[in-house]
Amino acid sequence: MKKICKIGFNLLIFLILCLFLEESYAATGIEMLPKSNEMCWFEIDEFNVMLDEIGQSSINIKNKKKDKKTRRKSGKINFESFQEFYEKAMNYYNKGAFLSAARLFEQLYPLSIGTPLGDTILFLFADSYFQNRDYQMAAFHYRDYAKRYPGTTKAELAALNTVKSMYYSSPEYYLDQFITLLAIDEVNLFIQNFPNSEHIEECNEILDALREKLAKKEMEMVRMYYQTSNFEATQIMVRNFLRIYSSSKYAPEVLFILVRNNFDFARQSVEHRKYNRFKDTLESFEMLRTRYPESGFVADARKIVNEAENQIRRLEERKK
Repeated sequence: MKKICKIGFNLLIFLILCLFLEESYAATGIEMLPKSNEMCWFEIDEFNVMLDEIGQSSINIKNKKKDKKTRRKSGKINFESFQEFYEKAMNYYNKGAFLSAARLFEQLYPLSIGTPLGDTILFLFADSYFQNRDYQMAAFHYRDYAKRYPGTTKAELAALNTVKSMYYSSPEYYLDQFITLLAIDEVNLFIQNFPNSEHIEECNEILDALREKLAKKEMEMVRMYYQTSNFEATQIMVRNFLRIYSSSKYAPEVLFILVRNNFDFARQSVEHRKYNRFKDTLESFEMLRTRYPESGFVADARKIVNEAENQIRRLEERKK
């Protein structure tokens, strides 16, 4: 480009000198340039065209290089670059760079739908999130896989990993348990769809753990009502708990809370209601002793019941 500019500049100087000399010689009657200078200007025009063509070619080459760089930087995946990016995604996945792999699989999947690689890419997409411990995203894509490719060899594993992802996403018992309820539904769906699976026992263990989390939350609610002296509300909560979570490890403690609740409720009641409410204390203890005879809460409840029986005898003596 510098060479072209230099030629153009020299030509301009030459033309200026010619015109200057022609005017000088014209004053003395001598013609420096021919009167008919068409050939001269034709050559100059031709030279200018050549310069334009050279300049345009240079611009086109630069634009092509720029376009190539832009395409390379954009990193967009198309059918031509599919195999290249698929190998790159697999390389990320095998090296444990799961987030980078997931980003590529996400772009590859729409192009792979209807091809033999479609189900593989979707599964690896979900698994990349799972390995990266992004369990909610993993659950979403595993569930999508199970729906789209129910007849494949990885369908059962995708459904199982959906269960695990939901289980790992379940929050602590004191938080909202909406995700836990969804996880329980997912476990039941797996058991329904794969009744002969070798993972049934594992799913039942997950189901028990999820239900225990709900039971603990309910138990804490029972305890809260009792500690705030909402005695009647405590009785209702205990009945609901035993209806749903009677096999829970927290059931003996809930019944022990009921024994204490009924005893305190009786002591704080008006005189004519005390007798029946102390009787309720004995009934709740009998329920605890019958259902969970091996529980350590039975011995603690026995002390309360002894006092309740003493109060009942006093009330009976007063009636006499």
